[in-house]
Amino acid sequence: MDDVVELILRDHRTMEDLFREMRNVEADRAAALRRLADLLIAHAEAEEAEVYPALRRYRKVDEEDVEHSVEEHTEGNEALLALLEAGPPGGDEWDEKLEGLVQAVAHHLDEEERSLINDARLYVGAERRRELGRAFARARRDRLASAPGRPENVRRVLGRVR
Repeated sequence: MDDVVELILRDHRTMEDLFREMRNVEADRAAALRRLADLLIAHAEAEEAEVYPALRRYRKVDEEDVEHSVEEHTEGNEALLALLEAGPPGGDEWDEKLEGLVQAVAHHLDEEERSLINDARLYVGAERRRELGRAFARARRDRLASAPGRPENVRRVLGRVR
């Protein structure tokens, strides 16, 4: 499977699964957070490097939707950093920051799926979606290799935006 739409949607479902695990007091919540942090950063950076620039070239894809998605990545990264800095799982602050992250990311996933993902399905040909999928997967894999969800890296990512 190398269709960019399917790859992005698969990551989205994985993020939702990790949120459920992070809410489960019986689970290894810290490990789930580490996996989510790495995936969230690698996924967003791969989208911004490989997918969004390509979508901007399609006249029927709304440029404002692309820009809005980039802004929402920043909001999600800010919420992620707040959770990473909240201390160990289980405290009131950690739970509060987790809910902030869940809300920010769930909102983004919903909007992205209804706008950019649907646009990609409608206006981007199957072969081009496969090309984008391979580029997205390669960029995501390369970023995941460096454990991108570490707090210092999330700060660096946010620093580039500010």
